[in-house]
Order: sequence, then C-alpha cells, then structure tokens
Amino acid sequence: MAAGMKLAAFCLLAVASLPLLAVADCECEASADEDSDKGRALTLKIVAIFCILVASSGGCAIPSLGRRFPGLRPDTDLFVAVKAFAAGVILATAFVHILPDAFEKLGSPCLADGPWHKFPFTGLIAMLAAIATLVVDTIATGYFQRAHNAKPAAAVGDVETSDHAPHGGGHAHGVASMMVSTPNADGGGTQLIRHRVIAVLELGIIVHSVIIGMSVGASESPSTIRPLVAALTFHQFFEGIGLGGCIVQAKFRLKSALTMALFFSLTTPVGVVIGIGISSAYDENSPRALIIEGVLNAAAAGILNYMALVDLLAQDFMNPRVQNNGRLQVIVNVSLLVGTALMSMLAIWA
Repeated sequence: MAAGMKLAAFCLLAVASLPLLAVADCECEASADEDSDKGRALTLKIVAIFCILVASSGGCAIPSLGRRFPGLRPDTDLFVAVKAFAAGVILATAFVHILPDAFEKLGSPCLADGPWHKFPFTGLIAMLAAIATLVVDTIATGYFQRAHNAKPAAAVGDVETSDHAPHGGGHAHGVASMMVSTPNADGGGTQLIRHRVIAVLELGIIVHSVIIGMSVGASESPSTIRPLVAALTFHQFFEGIGLGGCIVQAKFRLKSALTMALFFSLTTPVGVVIGIGISSAYDENSPRALIIEGVLNAAAAGILNYMALVDLLAQDFMNPRVQNNGRLQVIVNVSLLVGTALMSMLAIWA
C-alpha cells in the first residue's frame, strides 16, 4: 500500500496548488465585505489550525484505544453506532455543505459567458466522481484479492501482528461481504485486504479538506470564519473516527498507521496555512477560481456520498449481526439520523 500512500500525498499537493491558478485573476468584481478585519481574522485562523488539528488527531486515535478499552474496539456494538453517526456527519457534509456550494460556484453570474448555465455540470461531476470511486474500489480490491489467492501462505504485507483479530461475524466493508465465504475467511485474507483498500481510499479522498481549509484561510471576515471553525472541527473529529476505525481494522503496522493519521490530521490545517498565504492576492470571485472550486467540491460530494453509503454504512446495516438484533438496528438508524441532523444544522451558520 506504499504506492497508495504516495498517490494520496501527490493528490494532496496537486489539489493544494490548484487555487494558486486563480491568484490575480479578477474578472468579476467581488462584493464589499463590511466585516473585514484582518487582525481578528488571523487570530481565528490560528485558533482554527489548532482546534482542527486536535479534533482530527483525537478522532483518529479513539479507535486505537480499543486495545486498552474493549468497548472502543471497531467490532463492538458501540463502535458500530458511532460509525453510523460519523457516516451521517459525512453524508450531511456532502449533501448539505459541499454540494450546494458547488452549485453556487458553478452557477455564479461570473460564469455567464461559459457553458455552466446551459447544463447541470455539478450533478454530472458528482455522479461521475462516485462512479469513479466505485471503479477504483472494485479494481483495487480485486487486484489485491487475486494477488492474495496466488500466494495463500503469504501475508498481505505491511500488516501489524495482533492478538485482537476480528472474531466471528466478520466486519468487512461494502462489497467485502460478498467476497467472504466463511465468517473468519482465512483469518486475515479477504477482509483484511478490503479494509486496507478502504483505508487508503478514505485517506485519498480527504484532500477535499484542503480546499475547505483554504477557504477559511483566505477569508478576512471573522463572522464567516467563526462558524466554519466549529463546523470543520465537528466534521474532522467524526471523519477521523471513521478513518481511524478503518486503519485499526486493516491492522497496519504502527509506523504506517501513525503516518496515515498524521496525513489526515494535517490536511485541513495545511489548507488554512495556504489560504493565509494567498489571502492578499486570491480572488474567490474570479471565473477560474469559481470553476476550480466548483468542480472539486462537486467531485468531493460524490466521493463522500459513495464512501459514506457503501464503505461505512452498507455492510453494517445489512450485516446479520444488525439485522437479527432489533435493538442494535434501532440504535444505528437513530445514530445515523442524529449525525445527519446535527451536521445539517451547522449549515445555518456555516
């Protein structure tokens, strides 16, 4: 999975550099910001960096505490409910926060001369991004599964040796349940491969956090930044829990797990720092900036939608363990709805 880590890092650098294309490209007059206060805004940005960094790191760390606190292990009922809540937060982020912003960017009057008002490109891009994620997901899983079957006695690679292997009723994600023939499925084969693929996929898609962070860093309005800090802290904490659970289930070695957690934790703070650096020259209303941000937001919404529904929810909700337990079924459904509701409510302010 070293190649996957390198690809995720490359995507982060590529996405981080895109807004620089919009610097000094002001062709559409920006509206006056009466609340502009660079001093207060900078203070809030610094607070945002530390709050989001702590929340992201804390979220990733919680699943790993299952080694000391059995109730926090990813294979417990409690964690299934927490993961459903986190998936609800991610779904609301995609549909209520990111996708409407993409429609706004690509439907801006500043793009009146282009094709953006003649076709619903936002929905098309989101759909294609979800399909592309499905294609990558299935191809990667199939590739590593064939490699594993070709060497039945070989380890998956870069896997941590642990006494806490998943027990009966396996906890695979998405299409993994269709690939597992027995509950314990060769003890670390198909399920472990699947968890590793999902962990790297989730690590790759969180580059959308860089774009969100840059919007915070480029803003000079304290009233705009303040609610964004709360919303991003909330979102990053629960997305970190989801990613941390995948990392623990994939049983990466400690070094790899720490690298992935650090990569996730730094994405949004790095975005804020980049935004601060380009805030004096960046024009968010330029056509080029609107197109870049709109396309990336639409793609992020489609990818987050797929990952939340397929890789974080589908297998758990359809698992006989949940289906045969009416109490747990109610809990995970309520948890999902509460997560979507709370994250959706934050759209009132951010």
